[in-house]
Amino acid sequence: MNEQVKTSEILAGQEIVTGGHRLDELVSDRRVHSAIYTDPKIFELELERIYYRTWVYIGHESEVPKSGDFKLRKIGRQPVILVNSRDGGINVLMNRCLHRGAVVAEVEAGNTKFFRCWYHGWTYDTSGKLVQVTADEGYEPGFCEKKGGLSRPAKVDQYRGFIFASLSEDVPPLADHLGQAADLLNYLIDASPTGKIRLDAGVNKTSYRGNWKLVGMDGYHVNYVHASVISGWEENENSGIAAMHKNDPFNDNALTRTRDLGRGHVLLDFREHRMASIDKYLEFLRSTPGGNAYVDSMLDAYGEDQGKRNMSLAGDPHLGIFPNLQVIGNQVRIMNPIAAEETEILMFPVMFDGVPDEINTLRLRQHESFYGPSSAGSPDDAEIFERAQLGMRATVNPWIDISRGLHREIIDEDGTRVGKISDETTQRGQMREWKRLMMDA
Repeated sequence: MNEQVKTSEILAGQEIVTGGHRLDELVSDRRVHSAIYTDPKIFELELERIYYRTWVYIGHESEVPKSGDFKLRKIGRQPVILVNSRDGGINVLMNRCLHRGAVVAEVEAGNTKFFRCWYHGWTYDTSGKLVQVTADEGYEPGFCEKKGGLSRPAKVDQYRGFIFASLSEDVPPLADHLGQAADLLNYLIDASPTGKIRLDAGVNKTSYRGNWKLVGMDGYHVNYVHASVISGWEENENSGIAAMHKNDPFNDNALTRTRDLGRGHVLLDFREHRMASIDKYLEFLRSTPGGNAYVDSMLDAYGEDQGKRNMSLAGDPHLGIFPNLQVIGNQVRIMNPIAAEETEILMFPVMFDGVPDEINTLRLRQHESFYGPSSAGSPDDAEIFERAQLGMRATVNPWIDISRGLHREIIDEDGTRVGKISDETTQRGQMREWKRLMMDA
């Protein structure tokens, strides 16, 4: 059957998609319509109802450690500034001049005392306060004080250094939004003996011609898309990565699972699998002076049992926090939606605080080997995303199947939905949250 479904009109209130499908019919537990990946009008609605109405990850406090440090970020397509204000706090400011709307910060990162708009020279301090207008005789006395300062998101909050913002007042507390995902973030943060991490080792940027939702937690693709990488790990069986991936964690018979944590947050759960090979991994770490010192410091800080658990994931919970944050591999990843068929990804290698340089150097080299610009892993993903996007333009049978493992999914005692590692539990979890937010007119 040639099911030509056009989604060129979404009528507010009725939520009718032309072609006979309502918006709420485009997503179910078994299938999703490819229009949600290709249609520009649906993309614009996603920005309005998801990115501009929920918590969005902005950055980490370690990226702006000094007074005056700033980074440019986005909430959806809206530009913001993450800045360590000289008044002593970290602020998130809308990057838009109060005069004619131009951005007031253009370089991606730096240190400054003021943000000065190039258009007409209006100047703001790092708290966002308007402190000077040029040719001020053209304005009434006290104009700057009356005008105020740069706008701010409605809500800003942080969890252990991870800074989030929302353009909507009507959001739950950040702790409620994160839910069980916060416990998984702890696996990253507490892989440091001081309980602190740093995102100060630079950033890898990549983009692909595809939709932002293609970047998900997917245990099914690894042995196919990344076959050449997996074979390299197997050949180097004595490496630290091989120790963590021993006995193929992406096999359904392994001690690995997929989890839907709720609110669109999802997990590839390697905890049991990694603990089964923890002694092999610690043996690898203890083979060098720096690694030996790291292991000792972790056991001293957390005790033997918890210290081993904290080290077992090597700071990699393989966690997705909806809609734009992933903690995967040795990195924190931001997904920036540009258009229906264009996405930018920022990848920040995570450095542990309070460890020998050798440990962070190893982490950086491992990040580069899989996610760097000349690596095999990240380009593999970008290529398959673009192939998927091309295929989804076909309108003959435009449905995408996400039913793998649905018949064997269980509800764990903690309330999470659990599937085998190749099951599409994670895709369904993200799509449920997508649908919930999109239907909230």
